[in-house]
Amino acid sequence: MNSEELLALLSAIGHTQRLRIIAGLSEGRVHVSELARRLRLSRPLLYMHLERLEGAGLVTGKLELSSDGKAMKYFELVPFELDLTVDTVLAALRADEEEDH
Repeated sequence: MNSEELLALLSAIGHTQRLRIIAGLSEGRVHVSELARRLRLSRPLLYMHLERLEGAGLVTGKLELSSDGKAMKYFELVPFELDLTVDTVLAALRADEEEDH
């Protein structure tokens, strides 16, 4: 992981609503409307946060068709572990240097 990827990950989880979304998805995949209801967030605001989490590789979204032909978007967590140490930061910076060479 380089510094850009590390910062994207930290930025993605660095918001209370996004932590709540991670918690909301911890029990399995959820339709976006259901998740919005559970978290009491508007769908546009929820989508904004989900895009940030998806960009950092923490969640994945899948569009499916219901039996009546409606497009339904489901999201689920991607298994992840975050161990933030000085060594993590140093490794990210070393990865940057390797990419530059």
